[in-house]
Order: sequence, then structure tokens, then C-alpha cells
Amino acid sequence: MLRRESLALKISTYVLLSIGAIAMVLPFLWMISTSFKLPSEVFVFPPKWISERFSIAWAMIKGGKGILTAIKYLFDNYIQAWNAQPFARYFLNSAIVAVVTTAGQLIFSSLAAFAFVFLNFPGRDKLFWLLLLAMMFPPQVLLIPNYATLAKLGWINTYKALIVPWLASVYSIFFFRQFFRSIPKDLYEAAKIDGCSNFRFYWQILLPLSVPPMITMGVFSFVANWNAFIWPLIVTNSTEMRTVQVGLAYFATSECTEWELLMAASTFTILPLVIGYFLAQRWFIAGIARSGLKG
Repeated sequence: MLRRESLALKISTYVLLSIGAIAMVLPFLWMISTSFKLPSEVFVFPPKWISERFSIAWAMIKGGKGILTAIKYLFDNYIQAWNAQPFARYFLNSAIVAVVTTAGQLIFSSLAAFAFVFLNFPGRDKLFWLLLLAMMFPPQVLLIPNYATLAKLGWINTYKALIVPWLASVYSIFFFRQFFRSIPKDLYEAAKIDGCSNFRFYWQILLPLSVPPMITMGVFSFVANWNAFIWPLIVTNSTEMRTVQVGLAYFATSECTEWELLMAASTFTILPLVIGYFLAQRWFIAGIARSGLKG
């Protein structure tokens, strides 16, 4: 009976997880399939998952028009979407903002977490709880004060406005602190006895042991900054400084009736995130698992 109940529980668990996975994947499949469709196929019901565009492209190849011509026709929606807005500039801006902000968060947040775990200073625990209290306030509350501050500094419509306010993160500090607490303090004390400075311990001992949480937090930070919309929309007012998500919103406004082009733009917008996640998947899962060992 116990074996049957255990088997039934496993089967029901896998069924529910499979249903959830399908529900999560279906919108992406619809987006990708729509990006290859002809305008006449977008609202066809039941939807055609294989577009006539593939058949036409294959007919071009068989007709001797060349593979390159067929590929160009197959990806015509992507070419039109890419040329409709300066997406090359949008991608460059998003890459600069995401990379620099992620690097800053990893450095400054890990340094702060190191201080909270390994250094003793007055009010350490109270300061940490004060930081956690700051997480209770929604980011929207700080939009106007932050914008007013940056306007006085003359940083509006610059990379400084997009990067500097996010070089540190309370969540990142908390995340690294949880992982650093799993590292024995005897290691730190032994290093200090051998004459190791605090920064040398952080740089040469602590960071090499923290590769999984570093990559995990890096993925979180990169995705958040790549997908940021409200803040870049507020602090930028020119095409040259727009990030990819803001550019996609302007594209959706101007091309709202051409869903196949919008889906093509959405597809190549999220493509860097998908590739980055699969490259860092192993370290990402390891970091999530190890960061909660000690709380």
C-alpha cells in the first residue's frame, strides 16, 4: 500500500509539473510561431503552428532561387522588425547597462555581505535589519525622489542615470550574506593569523569559493536590468539612450496592427537572456541550492 501511495504521489506530482511546464512554454511557442507567419495567418483559428512561409521558402529552394533567398524570405519578419526601429542601438544600450550594473552589484553587494558576516563593528546587525526593512518599500515609491536627485545632478538621459542608482542591491547583499554564513569563520581567522588582510581574504579566498552564488546573482541582476522598463522610460528621452525594452514598447505602439512583426521583435529581444541562462544553468542551480544552507 505504501509503495502504491508513493507511486501515485510521484505520478500526480509529475503530471502537475508537466501541466505547469506546458502552460509556461505555450506562450513562447505561440510567440515564435507567430514571428514566422504571414499577416493572413496570425488570427487563423485553429492556429497554424507551421506557417505557409516555410512551404514557400522550400519551394524557392527547389525552384533554384537559392538558399540565401529562401532564408531571407523565411526571416523577413525579423528583418522588417529589426529595421523598423534602431534595435542595434537599443541592444548596445541594454548590454552596457546590464553588464556594468551587474558587475557593480556583484562587487559592492559581496563586499557589504563580507562586512556583515566576517567583520565586527557597532550596530552591524541593526544596520542589516534596517537594510531588510528597505526591501518592504516598493520601488515605485522612490521613483520621484530618485528622478529629482538625478535631475539636479544633470544625469537625465545619460548612462549614469541608468547605471549608478542600481550598483548596489539589498537583495544581493542578503543573498551573499546567506552564502557567506555557510563558510566556516575558522577559515577567516586562520587567514588573519597568517597575516592575510581583509581584502586579500575576500579576493583570493572568499570569491573563489563563491562562484555558484556569484553566477546565480549575476543571472538575476542581468535579467532584471535587461528587462527594466519603468526606470529607463523615465530617465531617457532620446532614441540614442533607449534600452531594448523601451524600444520594444515604442515599436509595439507604432506597429500595433502587425503582430507578426511584434512577435519577431519580442523573440530576438529575449534571445540573449535564454542563451545566457542555458550557459549558466548549472551554476545557477548550484547557487540557489547552496545559498540557503544556513539562515
